[in-house]
Amino acid sequence: MYRFITNKLLVPSTCARGLDFPAVFVPSTSFHEIRKNGYIDKTQKKVSTRQAIRDGLKELKQEIKNWTAEIKEATMLDPIMTVPLPGEVDAQWFFNQSTNFDDWIVTSDSDHNEGYSTCSLTLSPVGKGLFSGNLSTQLIKDGKVKRAGYCNMKSIRPQKSFKRDSFYDWSIYTHLVMRVRGDGRSYMINLGSAGYFDVNWNDQFHFALFTRGGPHWQVSKIPFSKFYMTSKGRIQDNQQAVPLNRITSFGITAGDKNNGPFRLEIDYIGLERDPTHTEISAYEQYKVPSFYAGY
Repeated sequence: MYRFITNKLLVPSTCARGLDFPAVFVPSTSFHEIRKNGYIDKTQKKVSTRQAIRDGLKELKQEIKNWTAEIKEATMLDPIMTVPLPGEVDAQWFFNQSTNFDDWIVTSDSDHNEGYSTCSLTLSPVGKGLFSGNLSTQLIKDGKVKRAGYCNMKSIRPQKSFKRDSFYDWSIYTHLVMRVRGDGRSYMINLGSAGYFDVNWNDQFHFALFTRGGPHWQVSKIPFSKFYMTSKGRIQDNQQAVPLNRITSFGITAGDKNNGPFRLEIDYIGLERDPTHTEISAYEQYKVPSFYAGY
């Protein structure tokens, strides 16, 4: 049994890893703050301040409607009905004819002049999501790039009214469930958990998705406790449990260093609650010794 998750009003949790305040910039195409992090969007057009104000006023009516809907949903939400039954899968994303692929960001190393891989996210011949492309580990000759060969699909960050950043709240679930049909390759599942402070912007949690290949679909059920933490691509010594109340994105990466075409067909990405699964984190929790000068 599948059912859709309704959007919820979510409050960002307090960062516990540091108090570095973020550096923000206000681009000329928007009247709200955007975090400057990662690759620079070179396709963004510059507009005058007057035009930016006009564009903002045009969006005001719709943003007020969104805010009103959020208030109604928060007051009418029945907490008893939001608790999923054991074995029941709540579909977070379905892929079919009505899927809006603009809700996904698809990138590869060639998009940033760092390699020759290409990929796309489209409808498959049977009407499901199809993440496919060609993986290439060939390096470009610029003397800077040392590794290449990745393709990635990632959901856009959820937002509340007036373009306020929000989170997915998966705290009542214990497992990630996916129905896929792969090509025998292994893929990487990525859960973003960017917080307000810049020390948290690159926090992600990963686990491998192993596909069987062949004509048959497979259902992969992965406990959130198995996901391990990284920052800027580096596995952290001090592992933490996935902050399920502040997930910012879901992504899949193809980067197994095998040159050639890849193909991953996706039916749905969902969540499940298993009351018998009590594990919080599968990895040892310990404190890294402090570093002292002269040691």
